[in-house]
Amino acid sequence: MSEADCLFCRIVAKEIPAEIVYETDRVLAFRDVNPQAPTHVLVVPRGHYRDAAALAAADHGLADEVIKAAHAVAEQEGIAEPGYRLVFNTGPAAGQTVFHVHGHVIGGRDLRWPPG
Repeated sequence: MSEADCLFCRIVAKEIPAEIVYETDRVLAFRDVNPQAPTHVLVVPRGHYRDAAALAAADHGLADEVIKAAHAVAEQEGIAEPGYRLVFNTGPAAGQTVFHVHGHVIGGRDLRWPPG
């Protein structure tokens, strides 16, 4: 898939609307259109990297920025305390469906398993 065909590249370019909740010069965060919890935000680098492994290998420091942005989103959304989940699916067998690296910031309810 080319960057021109990438859904998240098109969101970053603001060709496709999204509810943006946080942005810096290298990172963008927007609400997931199919939320799995009351808070479900995707954090992406503005540049195109296929997955977490590609991001870590290609750009020293950008993975750190993505994680820091995810925590800033959690604080902004009021879920940093009592806690949130940060998930990077890497590869089809892990459930990655959009091949532009993205972290899911998930929270707003008890996520422990088993519940309780």
